[in-house]
Amino acid sequence: MADVFSACSGSALLFHSRCFFPSTVKGPPLHLKRPHFSAANCVASLGTEISVPPAVDTFWQWLKEEGVVSAKTPVKPGVVPEGLGLVTLKDISRNEVVLQVPKRLWINPDAVAASEIGKVCSGLKPWLAVALFLIRERSRADSLWKHYFGVLPKETDSTIYCASLVEMICVGTQLLNTTLSVKEYVENEFRRLEKEIILPNKKLFPSPITLDDFFWAFGILRSRAFSRLRNENLVVIPLADLINHSARVTTEEHAYEIKGAAGLFSWDYLFSLRSPLSLKAGDQVYIQYDLNKSNAELALDYGFIEPNADRNAYTLTLQISESDPFFEDKLDIAESNGFGEKAYFDIFHNRPLPPGLLPYLRLVALGGTDAFLLESLFRNSIWGYLEVPVSRDNEELICRVVRETIKTALARYHTTIEEDQKLKETKLDSRLAIAVGIREGEKQLLQQIDENFKEKELELDQLEYYQERRLKDLGLCGENGDILGDLGKFF
Repeated sequence: MADVFSACSGSALLFHSRCFFPSTVKGPPLHLKRPHFSAANCVASLGTEISVPPAVDTFWQWLKEEGVVSAKTPVKPGVVPEGLGLVTLKDISRNEVVLQVPKRLWINPDAVAASEIGKVCSGLKPWLAVALFLIRERSRADSLWKHYFGVLPKETDSTIYCASLVEMICVGTQLLNTTLSVKEYVENEFRRLEKEIILPNKKLFPSPITLDDFFWAFGILRSRAFSRLRNENLVVIPLADLINHSARVTTEEHAYEIKGAAGLFSWDYLFSLRSPLSLKAGDQVYIQYDLNKSNAELALDYGFIEPNADRNAYTLTLQISESDPFFEDKLDIAESNGFGEKAYFDIFHNRPLPPGLLPYLRLVALGGTDAFLLESLFRNSIWGYLEVPVSRDNEELICRVVRETIKTALARYHTTIEEDQKLKETKLDSRLAIAVGIREGEKQLLQQIDENFKEKELELDQLEYYQERRLKDLGLCGENGDILGDLGKFF
């Protein structure tokens, strides 16, 4: 479909996925990312009589010895539908503190810097340094966090751990492209670390570190690390990461960093977590991981999706082609308005098209008799002109190219939406259910985008374009669109 645009204006329109790597984590100032379980919307009332694995009891005892929990702590680990979670021991009010963890137990770049590997990791990206630290500490019998490592999962239902299944089920999806891109990225980072850090420092890394070890650490950080906590850009907090996600929770205001009272933790900073819901004794404590993540991001980061269709999304990537004869002018205009040579737009289910999408599309398609708008005379005002239809040819072009591109994208899937819905009615493995759910959601979004631009095509004759608006401004066009006087013969 890019060729259609190129033939008309020298610009290309591309649809592909956008990868979200640790260096580009999105989220609110206090953003918890964690788990290993797939039932995202279960509500448990389980009591505490269900026994937990011995490793969990050992972990809990360690927390007692470290002064993190006591007889007054209102929650305790329990077996829940998601696997493992925190269950209340008493009735809890909304916003009541359920746990506090001192900074000395956090795993973050400061912990790395203070360790034996701090010097060799000082020049690394924070997530790479913390990943190496996690791997090394897990192999040490004397690690402060050895009992914490005992309750961490070996892997999650994240698509990075089941790429072969995703590849089989998700042919044509953005999730497949993103998953494969992330795996390639992680592998490349590991090979570089192996060559530059791990092998030259065998005394610091005596135990062999494998690619599987590195993927484990990546998954732990991807699913459990807080970002932007006060001065912390990346921090893993034991115990806090046992709390599961629920779509019932619609606020992310649950985590705080406070200073401990004198004598409690020697004025150590505390991570304090509050329950966003009122709970009865025996209920599971839930939080909201991220209100803004799509189902594809939830699948990649945590290994679950929500049944809520509003989480379905599709990312449109638009690009100004370097072969466009107006490339420099268009790039200058895009950059002046907060965009670049490429622009990414996340389309969500039942939401309006994102701001900037239509102006950017019109800019990419601009050419022919509309190219006068690219002149320097209009440079400071052109984006305002692009907010509304420029010309019938321009508007018709973007509708046609988008719809043809959507048709091509839908043809890449091996199933229809109806077939996916029938498949979902059967009993599916959790990972298979994630893949099918994402595949169905993407197709629904593509159909929604097609419907949006189909409606625009039907309105082309009723729209008001730049020339008509300009003539009205000059008083040369009547309210009904008729051009006044002899000027009409020139149009």
